[in-house]
Amino acid sequence: MTTRVLAAGDHFVQNRLLVDALRREVPGAVETSELTLPWPMVPFGPVGEVDEASDVEDELIEALRGVEVCVTQMAPLTSRVLKASPDLRLFCVSRGGPVNANLAAATEAGVAVTFAPGRNAVATAEHTLAMLLAATRRIPQTHADLAGGVWRGDYYSYDNVGPELEGSTVGLVGYGAIGRRVARMLAGFGAEVLVHDPYVDVDVPGRVELDELLRRSRFVSLHARATPETTGMIGAAQIAAMPAGSVLVNCARGALLDYDALCDALDSGHLFGAAMDVFPEEPIPAKSRLLAVPNLVMTPHLAGASKETAAKAATIVAADVARYVRREPLLHCANPEVSLSARRPSGRA
Repeated sequence: MTTRVLAAGDHFVQNRLLVDALRREVPGAVETSELTLPWPMVPFGPVGEVDEASDVEDELIEALRGVEVCVTQMAPLTSRVLKASPDLRLFCVSRGGPVNANLAAATEAGVAVTFAPGRNAVATAEHTLAMLLAATRRIPQTHADLAGGVWRGDYYSYDNVGPELEGSTVGLVGYGAIGRRVARMLAGFGAEVLVHDPYVDVDVPGRVELDELLRRSRFVSLHARATPETTGMIGAAQIAAMPAGSVLVNCARGALLDYDALCDALDSGHLFGAAMDVFPEEPIPAKSRLLAVPNLVMTPHLAGASKETAAKAATIVAADVARYVRREPLLHCANPEVSLSARRPSGRA
């Protein structure tokens, strides 16, 4: 008996990675078909009632005919898709969270939804350190000047040079898989690390309240999840509480930060620099203040982008497909109230 699986990959988590992972994890037990989504060449956005998805409802509905399992990164699991896909029983999202899936509708339809936590933890932690150093050492600005034929000696003046990580205090807002890795890397630089994360139960060295972290830290890096409680948690008052000449990094979620307050602090010189990989609106609008403020390093939401991230993502979702085929509990299920016992007889003989 085989289980029909749709690999709805894109140009990052490619179909070849998903299919290879399925063959390793479920050898001989699945029959695969493929649909290639346009991300990242075409930006994701809201689709129906879900966020951050590729706008391919019609193509997905057609590809899901007779399919029991879908493995994807950006396909939209909307109410419309669910109603049109009665054979679907498992939807595996190869991301840190299933933001492109309507969990309530999936649960009502008896479709289990899984995700891939930690897939990009290493890549994002490494990118965070790169952004922190780039902002502190003015690497993008000095490169641009040199590439334009300008040698600026004033970068060496005392007021224009940044601090060293060794001996400095770095505050991490969020201490999940990424924050913990960043802390270990910073320890290798000889930095003192402070941590604020009310959701972590274990005893964490350097754990403090947010106001103390901001007051003491010369560098602050955001690693919290975007929730109703954390949205806008770093605003004008919090940035003002940071020491003059500090550096702020956000490789987590744009919703955590008030970007107008960030621009104000960069314009005034209160912040020595900042580095952002995420933004309140993506792509950044042409008239955004972010494109004109000084001492800001930006990358286009690619902190988690590495070949290893794509491969890990494919392996994590394929492993849950294997559990599903073996009728074992799913490891990363976002709606565990959907019972595998409700699964239909799998596939075709």
